[in-house]
Amino acid sequence: MKINRILLLLIILLNLVGCQSEKQTVQNDVFLDSLSKDTFHFFWDQANPENGMIPDRWPTPSFSSIASTGFGLTTYLIGVERGYITREQAAARVLTTLRFFQQSPKGDSAAGVIGNHGFFYHFIDMKTGLRFRDVELSTIDTGLLMAGVLSCQTYFDKDNASEKEIREIADGLYRAVEWDWAMNEKKTMSMGWHPERGFINASWRGYNEGMILYVMGAASPTHPIDSVLWTSWTKTYQWGNYYGQEHVNFGPLFGHQYSQMFIDYRGIKDDFMTKKGIDYFENSRRATIANRQYCITNSGGWIGYGENIWGLTACDGPGNEFNSNPNMSFMGYSARGAAQWYTQDDGTIAPTAAGGSIPFAPEICIPALKAMKKKFGSRLYGEYGFKDAFNLTINNNDGTQGWIDQDYIGIDQGPIVIQLENYRSGFIWDLMKKNPYIVSGLKKSGFRGGWLDKL
Repeated sequence: MKINRILLLLIILLNLVGCQSEKQTVQNDVFLDSLSKDTFHFFWDQANPENGMIPDRWPTPSFSSIASTGFGLTTYLIGVERGYITREQAAARVLTTLRFFQQSPKGDSAAGVIGNHGFFYHFIDMKTGLRFRDVELSTIDTGLLMAGVLSCQTYFDKDNASEKEIREIADGLYRAVEWDWAMNEKKTMSMGWHPERGFINASWRGYNEGMILYVMGAASPTHPIDSVLWTSWTKTYQWGNYYGQEHVNFGPLFGHQYSQMFIDYRGIKDDFMTKKGIDYFENSRRATIANRQYCITNSGGWIGYGENIWGLTACDGPGNEFNSNPNMSFMGYSARGAAQWYTQDDGTIAPTAAGGSIPFAPEICIPALKAMKKKFGSRLYGEYGFKDAFNLTINNNDGTQGWIDQDYIGIDQGPIVIQLENYRSGFIWDLMKKNPYIVSGLKKSGFRGGWLDKL
């Protein structure tokens, strides 16, 4: 009888543990549901309904970021799949956006145009779409815009007038990009061009967000770059061991996220990664772990860093305007990060660092996001999800300590909602596997294996 009682107690305990585990899973799903929906609404609510342009930031009044608009195009598709909006609503917004890019004036003038050579200016006016001040014709921001455009081209496959027009305009915008011109007769692509002074001296070298440019450039049927340039690109990589993680280093986590928002690198490899024995997905997993470990070690002694409060990437910062400590300096918007040959840190944490890396290491990214929301509540998490960044170290002129951003930034919101969906369903990854340009660009760049060989 005693043995039976013991067995009965064990069964009850196991059931209790199982219930707790199931409850935790449900709670986790509720958190992810709200994070996805809230972050999606930044793009849906804040886009100019007249032309589809999405602001660089909000609520601070700002120009439009073409990369933010590209991310927004992709989030609309997630909104349809998740039931936040209808397919018809998304198609109408996408068509408005694509028509605007297609019809706006272009040329080599310094003002009064939206772009040139198929590329678009980094920042443009929210209403007119014309070049903002003297910003550059941006290769990477156009590339991220085109990734969003191609996602819509693939998704809207119905045989009706609006979806046909989406596909046609999307194809025309992509084919108009003169990737070969942007190479400027070099082995790595220029970061941009100014009508006043020509190409920017800096080019896309080393592992970073620029990898998507070479994939799309290689696939272009109208203005292709030589596929051997992918090898030239990989020759500029910096492979090293950082906090016990051997990988191609790049400090800010956004550089590991942006291309992988659109391309599933799991199981496919180029020559470089074949020799290293890993793929780019694993590389980004290692970078995420190293970024967290750097913050846990906290050699700078910044306040608040820890197991679940971590994440360095490009983001807003408190700056020095209200800093009362003359012995410390804080940056405004900057590319914070941690890698073997790059450390940029002033105590500022950005939730998008963990949010955009969820697919790579969900076991550390999701707890971090939940901890940040719990710790800071509505000061950090508002109507559109996580505000851009926070810093607990700064001493303010008014005698208070700590800073929490009031703005949401589009290029930091995008990785959260898109990568969260990739983690949960693989939706954007699977969608882009159907796009012939993405597939062609990968194959021409020497990728093979995994899903790519099955097509």
